[in-house]
Amino acid sequence: MAKTLIYLAHDNLNRRKGALKGADPSKHEILFVESQKMLRGARWHKQRIFFLLSAARHFAQELRNEGFIVHYLKADDTTTGIEKFSSKFTEVIAAEPSSYRLTESLARIEVRFVENDFFLTSRKEFIGWANSQKALKLENFYRWQRNRLDVLMDGDKPEGGAWNFDEENRLPPPKLGYKWPKYPEHLRDEIDIEVLNEIQELDLVGEVEDSTWGTTRSAALAQLKRFLTESFKDFGPLEDAMTKESWAVHHSLLSTYLNVGLITADEVVAEAMKRFRKGGVPIASCEGFIRQVIGWREYINGIYWFFGRDYRDSNTLNSKRELLPLFTDSGKTKMRCVSETISQIEQRAWVHHIPRLMVLSNLAALADVNPAKFLTWMREVFIDATDWVMVPNVIGMSMHADGGRMSTKPYIAGGSYISRMSNYCGDCDYNPKTRTEKDSCPFTTLYWHYLARNGERFRKNHRMFQQLNGLKKLSDLEETIKRGDFVIKALERGEI
Repeated sequence: MAKTLIYLAHDNLNRRKGALKGADPSKHEILFVESQKMLRGARWHKQRIFFLLSAARHFAQELRNEGFIVHYLKADDTTTGIEKFSSKFTEVIAAEPSSYRLTESLARIEVRFVENDFFLTSRKEFIGWANSQKALKLENFYRWQRNRLDVLMDGDKPEGGAWNFDEENRLPPPKLGYKWPKYPEHLRDEIDIEVLNEIQELDLVGEVEDSTWGTTRSAALAQLKRFLTESFKDFGPLEDAMTKESWAVHHSLLSTYLNVGLITADEVVAEAMKRFRKGGVPIASCEGFIRQVIGWREYINGIYWFFGRDYRDSNTLNSKRELLPLFTDSGKTKMRCVSETISQIEQRAWVHHIPRLMVLSNLAALADVNPAKFLTWMREVFIDATDWVMVPNVIGMSMHADGGRMSTKPYIAGGSYISRMSNYCGDCDYNPKTRTEKDSCPFTTLYWHYLARNGERFRKNHRMFQQLNGLKKLSDLEETIKRGDFVIKALERGEI
């Protein structure tokens, strides 16, 4: 009997979602394709490629154990690989891909798409919500999600009397002596070792010795359990903190597994709510975590599809600077917060959302780095990076390259923010309190430099009134701009 071929992308690793939902070994065969064009087309982080390939191969073996015929093919590119098999089957099906590029490639060879249900909010549902809004505010979407999904609700009111507990969830890191959680380490099996040996021939960046990331569903479930047991109760207050003593603070580390399907948002929410109902977890921590899963993650995916394929090319501030050397080498800067963050990326291809936004992206925006070049780098070096994640986060939120379509104001800050939310500044060469001295923090200098060069663009933005009013009061603006010009050139040379 002729069978249907299911093409599984490397981020569709779930038996009960997408094209595999309801699949039967007697009616379906499975195809994975390792695209050499993808593997060799960029300088990916070793941890990223190791994780994607090994997780897919482990999942392929699980499907074989269930009785499926699984074809795991290395081909020049994805469509070439599919076409080698497609004539032998009645049709080829796949879940709606998570990127425009793959969607267009598969559509050209007439792959039939089934709904991508790896999210709690379908693309159609998000479009319906977005078309009902005057502005696409995350807060409005999040409240709509809470009501729609009936999560942390008391009838039609938010449980605990508030929609968010941001004021309780913005604490700086505790003093020395605080006990941070231990993070997982995973023994590498035969499949892992096979992948590690194979990727040695690729031109990749970073290190791969760190064993934080497991490559199976059991590893993902173990990580969820570890988070709920050891970190959930303290997650909220310290979710924005940065510290030399802990690279992940109390973050869940689940985005890596969520973004390939090894665990799904509905599972995470159900287990988090179950743990919250047992008691001992403050509502501020529960709400803060739930907001990341049903709010931010779903919102970003919806924005990606709502704004369209060309959104990634936005550059309303006309930023043209090349990627700074410090982004690819932690030794190219004396800024402690930056070198520490880049070093963590070099080790394990991951840092949490505040170093991403308020250190890396903040610096790229302040230094006027081209958003497309910064986006490419972010896509390459983070283990949990996917197109739908990085395009809105970089183009919309981080770089404000879309002119405010997503976020009404740029997320920029001087050294005082980093000083308040981290313990990096105490032994740094630079002083976050000054802007024109030789040892002034580059973030502080460049914050005012950014406002000076873009002030006219933001003049009618009421959310920028306070910052621009502060700019007018600077008595040393000319010296600050001159120092900013020097700082940017020194950053380009990797000397500051």
